[in-house]
Amino acid sequence: MKTHYPEYEAILKERLTPKRFTHSLNVMERAVELANIHGADPLKAELAGLIHDIEKNTPLKILLQTLEKSDILLSSADLASPPIWHAPCGFLYARDALGIRDEDVLNAIRYHTTGRAGMSKLEKVVYLADLTSADRDFSDVKKVRKLSEQDLDGALFYSLQFILGDLTAKGLPLQPDSLACYNEIALKKAGRPSDNL
Repeated sequence: MKTHYPEYEAILKERLTPKRFTHSLNVMERAVELANIHGADPLKAELAGLIHDIEKNTPLKILLQTLEKSDILLSSADLASPPIWHAPCGFLYARDALGIRDEDVLNAIRYHTTGRAGMSKLEKVVYLADLTSADRDFSDVKKVRKLSEQDLDGALFYSLQFILGDLTAKGLPLQPDSLACYNEIALKKAGRPSDNL
C-alpha cells in the first residue's frame, strides 16, 4: 500500500528496526481496512497506524526522561510498566516533533497500548489494527481479526479480558486506562450507565 505520508515513512525508517518498520506498515494497512469497514476516517487511520510505534525502538531510559519532562501525568501503574511508555512518548513526538495537531490522531497513538474510557472510533480502530495486523500470530489472532471486522467494542472487550487476565495472573499492576475501558464496555453490555469512568 502506497502511503499518503512519505515524509513520515522516511522518518520511521530511520528511527525503527526493519521488523518494527514492517509492523508499522502492516498496522497502517489494517487501520485503513478497519476504518473503511466501521466508518472512521481512513486518512487519519493511515496516519495514526503508520506512526503509532514511532518511539518503540527508543531506549527506555530516554522514554522515561521524556515522560518526566512532559505535560503527561502517568499513574504509578503506568510508570511500573515500561512496555507502554512508547505510546505516550509517540504522542509527544507526533505532537511536538512532527507538528501533528489532530487530537483524534494523537489520542489514537497515545492509547494504542492501553485503550481508555471514551475511546473514539479511530482510537479503537488503531488499537485493534495494532493487535490484528498481518504480522501478528498469537493464538487467538484469527478470532480477534474476525471480531474486529464485525464489532469494535466486542473485539476490544475480548482483547482486554485476555490482557487484564494475563497481567493479573502474573501479579502485575493493571493500567487504570485499560481498566476504565474494560469497565465502560462491561457496563454498556450490561445495559448500565458508565458514569463517564
